[in-house]
Amino acid sequence: MHSFMLLAYSTTKISWLFFFFLTSHSHSWSFTLTWFLLLTSELTLSFIWLLAAAYRWRPVSWTAFPELLSDDRRLPRIDVFICTADPVKEPPLDVMNTVVSAMALDYPAEKLWVYLSDDGRADITLYAMRKAFSFAMVWLPFRRKYGVRTRCPNAYFSMKNDEDDGLIMRGEFWSERLKMKNTLMENKLAKFLILNLKS
Repeated sequence: MHSFMLLAYSTTKISWLFFFFLTSHSHSWSFTLTWFLLLTSELTLSFIWLLAAAYRWRPVSWTAFPELLSDDRRLPRIDVFICTADPVKEPPLDVMNTVVSAMALDYPAEKLWVYLSDDGRADITLYAMRKAFSFAMVWLPFRRKYGVRTRCPNAYFSMKNDEDDGLIMRGEFWSERLKMKNTLMENKLAKFLILNLKS
Protein backbone atom coordinates (compact mmCIF):
# COMPACT_ATOMS: atom_id res chain seq x y z
CA MET A 1 0.00 0.00 0.00
CA HIS A 2 2.84 2.39 0.83
CA SER A 3 4.50 1.83 -2.53
CA PHE A 4 1.22 2.58 -4.31
CA MET A 5 0.80 5.82 -2.37
CA LEU A 6 4.40 6.77 -3.09
CA LEU A 7 3.88 6.09 -6.79
CA ALA A 8 0.66 8.13 -6.87
CA TYR A 9 2.27 11.02 -4.98
CA SER A 10 5.40 11.08 -7.13
CA THR A 11 3.36 10.89 -10.35
CA THR A 12 1.25 13.81 -9.19
CA LYS A 13 4.35 15.83 -8.24
CA ILE A 14 6.07 15.13 -11.56
CA SER A 15 2.95 16.06 -13.52
CA TRP A 16 2.62 19.35 -11.59
CA LEU A 17 6.30 20.14 -12.19
CA PHE A 18 5.91 19.38 -15.89
CA PHE A 19 2.77 21.53 -16.05
CA PHE A 20 4.54 24.40 -14.23
CA PHE A 21 7.51 24.17 -16.60
CA LEU A 22 5.19 24.06 -19.59
CA THR A 23 3.17 27.09 -18.49
CA SER A 24 6.13 29.23 -17.43
CA HIS A 25 8.16 28.65 -20.61
CA SER A 26 5.42 28.81 -23.19
CA HIS A 27 3.47 31.33 -25.17
CA SER A 28 0.12 32.60 -24.03
CA TRP A 29 -1.86 30.75 -26.75
CA SER A 30 -0.57 27.34 -25.59
CA PHE A 31 -1.36 28.25 -22.00
CA THR A 32 -4.92 29.14 -22.99
CA LEU A 33 -5.24 25.97 -25.07
CA THR A 34 -4.01 23.84 -22.18
CA TRP A 35 -6.51 25.35 -19.76
CA PHE A 36 -9.30 25.04 -22.30
CA LEU A 37 -8.55 21.33 -22.82
CA LEU A 38 -8.38 20.74 -19.06
CA LEU A 39 -11.67 22.57 -18.52
CA THR A 40 -13.33 20.60 -21.33
CA SER A 41 -12.13 17.27 -19.96
CA GLU A 42 -13.24 18.17 -16.42
CA LEU A 43 -16.69 19.21 -17.64
CA THR A 44 -17.02 16.04 -19.71
CA LEU A 45 -16.02 13.79 -16.82
CA SER A 46 -18.32 15.68 -14.45
CA PHE A 47 -21.22 15.22 -16.87
CA ILE A 48 -20.50 11.48 -17.19
CA TRP A 49 -20.30 11.17 -13.39
CA LEU A 50 -23.58 13.05 -13.04
CA LEU A 51 -25.31 10.67 -15.45
CA ALA A 52 -23.94 7.63 -13.61
CA ALA A 53 -24.77 9.04 -10.19
CA ALA A 54 -28.41 9.64 -11.11
CA TYR A 55 -29.04 5.89 -11.01
CA ARG A 56 -27.70 5.71 -7.47
CA TRP A 57 -29.62 8.76 -6.25
CA ARG A 58 -32.98 7.36 -7.24
CA PRO A 59 -32.86 3.62 -7.92
CA VAL A 60 -35.60 2.19 -10.10
CA SER A 61 -37.27 -1.07 -9.19
CA TRP A 62 -38.92 -2.78 -12.14
CA THR A 63 -42.05 -4.70 -11.22
CA ALA A 64 -44.43 -6.48 -13.54
CA PHE A 65 -48.15 -5.89 -13.19
CA PRO A 66 -49.85 -8.67 -15.19
CA GLU A 67 -53.29 -7.47 -14.17
CA LEU A 68 -52.72 -4.27 -16.18
CA LEU A 69 -52.17 -6.19 -19.42
CA SER A 70 -54.85 -5.82 -22.01
CA ASP A 71 -56.99 -8.74 -23.04
CA ASP A 72 -55.58 -11.44 -25.32
CA ARG A 73 -57.13 -9.94 -28.45
CA ARG A 74 -54.98 -6.80 -28.21
CA LEU A 75 -51.68 -8.57 -27.58
CA PRO A 76 -49.23 -8.38 -30.51
CA ARG A 77 -48.14 -11.38 -32.52
CA ILE A 78 -44.81 -12.88 -31.43
CA ASP A 79 -42.38 -14.68 -33.73
CA VAL A 80 -39.81 -16.95 -32.07
CA PHE A 81 -36.84 -17.92 -34.25
CA ILE A 82 -34.69 -20.89 -33.25
CA CYS A 83 -31.52 -21.49 -35.26
CA THR A 84 -29.58 -24.73 -35.56
CA ALA A 85 -26.87 -25.91 -37.92
CA ASP A 86 -25.09 -29.09 -36.91
CA PRO A 87 -26.97 -32.02 -35.31
CA VAL A 88 -23.72 -33.29 -33.77
CA LYS A 89 -22.96 -30.03 -31.93
CA GLU A 90 -26.61 -29.25 -31.23
CA PRO A 91 -28.35 -32.55 -30.50
CA PRO A 92 -31.81 -32.79 -32.06
CA LEU A 93 -33.31 -33.68 -28.67
CA ASP A 94 -32.13 -30.34 -27.26
CA VAL A 95 -33.48 -28.50 -30.29
CA MET A 96 -36.76 -30.40 -29.87
CA ASN A 97 -36.98 -29.36 -26.21
CA THR A 98 -36.27 -25.75 -27.17
CA VAL A 99 -39.02 -25.74 -29.79
CA VAL A 100 -41.55 -27.38 -27.47
CA SER A 101 -40.59 -24.97 -24.67
CA ALA A 102 -41.12 -22.01 -27.00
CA MET A 103 -44.50 -23.41 -28.01
CA ALA A 104 -45.41 -23.72 -24.31
CA LEU A 105 -45.01 -20.00 -23.56
CA ASP A 106 -47.91 -18.48 -21.65
CA TYR A 107 -49.22 -16.56 -24.63
CA PRO A 108 -52.29 -16.97 -26.84
CA ALA A 109 -51.59 -19.85 -29.21
CA GLU A 110 -52.96 -18.04 -32.26
CA LYS A 111 -50.53 -15.14 -31.71
CA LEU A 112 -47.39 -17.22 -31.09
CA TRP A 113 -45.39 -18.45 -34.08
CA VAL A 114 -42.30 -20.63 -33.64
CA TYR A 115 -39.86 -20.98 -36.54
CA LEU A 116 -36.88 -23.31 -36.81
CA SER A 117 -34.00 -22.39 -39.11
CA ASP A 118 -31.92 -25.47 -39.86
CA ASP A 119 -28.88 -24.16 -41.74
CA GLY A 120 -27.34 -27.62 -41.87
CA ARG A 121 -30.42 -29.12 -43.60
CA ALA A 122 -30.04 -32.32 -41.59
CA ASP A 123 -32.62 -35.06 -42.05
CA ILE A 124 -32.36 -36.00 -38.37
CA THR A 125 -33.40 -32.46 -37.35
CA LEU A 126 -36.41 -32.63 -39.66
CA TYR A 127 -37.36 -35.99 -38.16
CA ALA A 128 -36.89 -34.59 -34.64
CA MET A 129 -39.15 -31.65 -35.43
CA ARG A 130 -41.86 -33.97 -36.68
CA LYS A 131 -41.59 -35.90 -33.42
CA ALA A 132 -41.53 -32.62 -31.48
CA PHE A 133 -44.74 -31.52 -33.16
CA SER A 134 -46.50 -34.77 -32.33
CA PHE A 135 -45.18 -34.63 -28.76
CA ALA A 136 -46.26 -30.99 -28.38
CA MET A 137 -49.81 -31.94 -29.34
CA VAL A 138 -49.88 -34.05 -26.17
CA TRP A 139 -47.54 -32.02 -23.92
CA LEU A 140 -49.19 -28.61 -24.27
CA PRO A 141 -52.71 -29.75 -23.24
CA PHE A 142 -51.17 -31.77 -20.39
CA ARG A 143 -49.37 -28.64 -19.13
CA ARG A 144 -52.49 -26.51 -19.32
CA LYS A 145 -54.76 -29.13 -17.77
CA TYR A 146 -52.62 -29.73 -14.70
CA GLY A 147 -50.97 -26.31 -14.35
CA VAL A 148 -47.41 -27.56 -14.84
CA ARG A 149 -45.10 -24.54 -14.62
CA THR A 150 -42.01 -26.09 -16.20
CA ARG A 151 -42.13 -25.53 -19.96
CA CYS A 152 -39.31 -27.83 -21.06
CA PRO A 153 -40.38 -31.50 -21.06
CA ASN A 154 -36.84 -32.79 -20.56
CA ALA A 155 -36.35 -30.53 -17.53
CA TYR A 156 -39.74 -31.48 -16.12
CA PHE A 157 -39.17 -35.22 -16.27
CA SER A 158 -35.59 -34.99 -14.97
CA MET A 159 -36.46 -32.93 -11.87
CA LYS A 160 -35.42 -34.57 -8.63
CA ASN A 161 -37.88 -32.88 -6.31
CA ASP A 162 -40.89 -32.75 -8.67
CA GLU A 163 -41.84 -29.28 -7.44
CA ASP A 164 -44.64 -29.00 -10.01
CA ASP A 165 -46.27 -32.21 -8.79
CA GLY A 166 -46.87 -31.09 -5.21
CA LEU A 167 -50.22 -29.47 -6.02
CA ILE A 168 -51.66 -32.41 -7.93
CA MET A 169 -52.58 -35.67 -6.22
CA ARG A 170 -55.20 -37.13 -8.56
CA GLY A 171 -54.59 -40.60 -9.94
CA GLU A 172 -55.31 -39.58 -13.54
CA PHE A 173 -52.47 -37.06 -13.38
CA TRP A 174 -49.92 -39.73 -12.49
CA SER A 175 -51.11 -42.07 -15.25
CA GLU A 176 -50.99 -39.28 -17.86
CA ARG A 177 -47.60 -38.18 -16.56
CA LEU A 178 -46.27 -41.71 -16.97
CA LYS A 179 -47.63 -41.88 -20.55
CA MET A 180 -46.02 -38.53 -21.30
CA LYS A 181 -42.68 -39.67 -19.89
CA ASN A 182 -42.82 -42.89 -21.92
CA THR A 183 -43.53 -40.92 -25.10
CA LEU A 184 -40.56 -38.67 -24.38
CA MET A 185 -38.33 -41.68 -23.75
CA GLU A 186 -39.45 -43.26 -27.04
CA ASN A 187 -38.51 -40.04 -28.85
CA LYS A 188 -35.12 -40.02 -27.13
CA LEU A 189 -34.48 -43.65 -28.04
CA ALA A 190 -35.51 -43.14 -31.68
CA LYS A 191 -33.20 -40.15 -32.05
CA PHE A 192 -30.34 -42.00 -30.35
CA LEU A 193 -30.71 -44.96 -32.73
CA ILE A 194 -30.87 -42.75 -35.82
CA LEU A 195 -27.82 -40.74 -34.74
CA ASN A 196 -25.85 -43.94 -34.17
CA LEU A 197 -26.91 -45.36 -37.55
CA LYS A 198 -25.87 -42.15 -39.32
CA SER A 199 -22.44 -42.08 -37.67
